[in-house]
Amino acid sequence: MTTMRQTAVSFAALLMLASPALAQSPPLGRSTGTVRIEQVSAGFIASGEAGGGTLRFQGRSYPISVGGLGIGSIGASRTVASGTVYGLRKVSDFAGAYVQLKEGWAVGRQGGGNVYLRNDKGVTLRLATRRQGLQLSLGADGVLIGFKQ
Repeated sequence: MTTMRQTAVSFAALLMLASPALAQSPPLGRSTGTVRIEQVSAGFIASGEAGGGTLRFQGRSYPISVGGLGIGSIGASRTVASGTVYGLRKVSDFAGAYVQLKEGWAVGRQGGGNVYLRNDKGVTLRLATRRQGLQLSLGADGVLIGFKQ
């Protein structure tokens, strides 16, 4: 029972830290590209995500893969996310590990949310999501984005 209590306390602390960040839109500067991602996710407190998409940068399209693990999700959904890329100077800076703050919901074919991702090279993604399934998300994840060959 102690492990369950520790998990609940950790989850509550994460939500308290993530909520203010989600409520405010950070100043991101000038747009440097766009991205579209399709993924499936499932979770019961801990969550997993897998998918792919396309980065548009300097007039070119780059196919990408996306995967991640996190905390703060219950249920399963298919998500389509699209939005703006900020701080991308060269295409190679896009691939890597991102921290993701998210909030969203899905019930049947209705659902939506917002996602902010940031990597250690200063690249930030601001995405609006459309979800299908049955899921509630509010938390943080680690996400790996790579280029497909």
